[in-house]
Amino acid sequence: MFCRTEYLFSLKMSNNERFMRSALSEARKAVGQTSPNPAVGAVLVVGKRIVARGHHRQAGKPHAEIECLRDFRRKVPRDATLYVTLEPCSTKGRTGACTDQIIQAGIKSVVIGATDPNPRHRGRGIEILRDAGIEVRTSVLAEECALLNEAFNKWIATGIPFVIAKCGMSLDGRLTRPKKESRWLTSVTARRHAQTLRAQSDAVLVGADTIRIDNPRLTVRRASHHRQPARVVLTRSGKIPGDAHVFTDRFAKNTRVYRNETLPAILADLGARNITSLIIEGGGRVLGQALDERLIDKVQIYVAPILTGGPIVAFGGRGALRTYHSAHLERVRFEKIGPDICVTGYPKYDRAASSRII
Repeated sequence: MFCRTEYLFSLKMSNNERFMRSALSEARKAVGQTSPNPAVGAVLVVGKRIVARGHHRQAGKPHAEIECLRDFRRKVPRDATLYVTLEPCSTKGRTGACTDQIIQAGIKSVVIGATDPNPRHRGRGIEILRDAGIEVRTSVLAEECALLNEAFNKWIATGIPFVIAKCGMSLDGRLTRPKKESRWLTSVTARRHAQTLRAQSDAVLVGADTIRIDNPRLTVRRASHHRQPARVVLTRSGKIPGDAHVFTDRFAKNTRVYRNETLPAILADLGARNITSLIIEGGGRVLGQALDERLIDKVQIYVAPILTGGPIVAFGGRGALRTYHSAHLERVRFEKIGPDICVTGYPKYDRAASSRII
């Protein structure tokens, strides 16, 4: 039997989720702008009505909770509830501890989405708030709140960037058209869609062949308010055209070259430089190496409805010894972008197999 207490609890949870979704909407405004900090959103609710909003805009600027309280601009009522997508910070850095600000504001109820992914601080902010007599509810839309910062979550726990393999390819798995033709396989619509991924990432990595053949810019275009990603070039010979766009345009200082370095060593160095997310855009040899070494956390592949039979395979690595040992995608999503299909997913690796083939 569904009793009144269960009904009221269900209704309260429904409101909690509704307001947390509003906080998530705030957080999404900052995706790609806050690195190496996470994107966080907050809303203040009084009488089932949102009275203030805020999100963390940029590293070094006030956090979402503080922006939200400033947006309210008056004394916080005792029945107010603060909703925040990530556990409030409890340490002082470039900004003060959010837990201190929440306590000083007189807030008596806080609802949190995801807990702090940093093993050194996880749960500490919650404990401080509860010790101050504040009612704290946790894990409201926790998965959605955590997914918003999947790159930050990996980096803060491991020091290694979150790696996304991105490419546009033909139905037969090729990266190129025949020689003397346009290098583009996918549509303009798909390429514009891919710009969003660049805008949300800290760095883009390509091999030297891609620089020599395609001379890409690897920038975020038609979005001047976005930070430009760092550009990373891998080379064995060191023979890269000095007049390439990545060395001569106004973002040349964002370009970093690694010669004869392994991918794991490069990722570790980039992580130490506060690069939390990295897109590998090609070519096929680099993508294949990343797959062989089980370094890819997510794929975003644009498949064009053509068959080219071209010479460059999208993932030109050693390959799996058996299909069973292949990387199988989880949480797969298919989206039609113009005439193309965008496939996203998270590779799940057979670790026992990988230890034998690497």
